[in-house]
Amino acid sequence: MPSGDDSPEGAGRPPQPEQLLRRAATGDETAFAELYDAVAPRLFGLVRRVVRDPAQSEEVTQEVFLEIWRHSARFDPGKGAAMSWMLTIAHRKAVDRVRAAEAARARDEGYGASNQDVTHDSTAESAVERLDAERVHRALETLTPVQRQALELAYLSGYTHTEVATMLDLPLGTAKTRIRDGLIRLRDTLGVAL
Repeated sequence: MPSGDDSPEGAGRPPQPEQLLRRAATGDETAFAELYDAVAPRLFGLVRRVVRDPAQSEEVTQEVFLEIWRHSARFDPGKGAAMSWMLTIAHRKAVDRVRAAEAARARDEGYGASNQDVTHDSTAESAVERLDAERVHRALETLTPVQRQALELAYLSGYTHTEVATMLDLPLGTAKTRIRDGLIRLRDTLGVAL
């Protein structure tokens, strides 16, 4: 009765990972199942130490075994032991998962920080607007009546200079002068650039 070992001295003992990998490389699913049973605890333990999260560790370990199955023909016993080859795959996959999780977390934190809602103080904003409006009204009171009338038509009612001139029955140049002089006086009174 065959023992599953390729060498006569291995009779009676379970096949080694190298032998199971060689058989799995030929598509032997039974050999792969035996390999899984033999090395899964060790591979999972390594992945678990790197990834830490149990559910993520299980997923990574599944990915490791999928890669081992797909690439078992690439295993070269002349370059090292089968267990070392499989542990290297497991470690690489685990590190990749941790890096991907860290990158996702950094993206999420960056997005959250840049898109954070700023608290809005409507009471303070209303108070500032009210104070600004009072300053403007006081500044408008410093204008001559003709300047104030021209500015109100142009800037509060939205008329063009030509329309202001027509409405006030003034030459266009005179209307523009009243508007300009009114703006200069407002600027000086408010202390801002208009």
